[in-house]
Amino acid sequence: MSLPRRAVLALVALPFAAAAQEDALAAAIREQVGDAAVEEGGITLRVPVVAENGGQVPITVLVDSPQTAAQHVTAIHLFATRNPTPGIASFRLTPLLARAEVQTRIRLAEDQRIVVLAQMNDGTVRRAAAEIRVTTGGCLS
Repeated sequence: MSLPRRAVLALVALPFAAAAQEDALAAAIREQVGDAAVEEGGITLRVPVVAENGGQVPITVLVDSPQTAAQHVTAIHLFATRNPTPGIASFRLTPLLARAEVQTRIRLAEDQRIVVLAQMNDGTVRRAAAEIRVTTGGCLS
């Protein structure tokens, strides 16, 4: 059985597109946190499982930190794995905040994984991720 030429091209291009997205995500993460080791956990990520409107997807990020001068979150970074530009937002925090929490709304074009990184003042980086299904894309072509 012979596949149509378009099907063969699509099957060949698919792995390269996925690899390009992962490379773009890795580059965006490296731009924000450098080569710091990333640990899983210590972050509560609240996102809808299904976003009815990809144009306004609510996200809440809460990092488990005492927010004291000795130990605090210095930055929270949001990434979307399948957006054309993976970096969504970065928030700078100080120990003067009562808690390390940010709330925002983001725009997503399609189903994808959201990755959150929290930079601590001691140089460590924490990570959390969540999958979000999008029924109506929020990005224009």
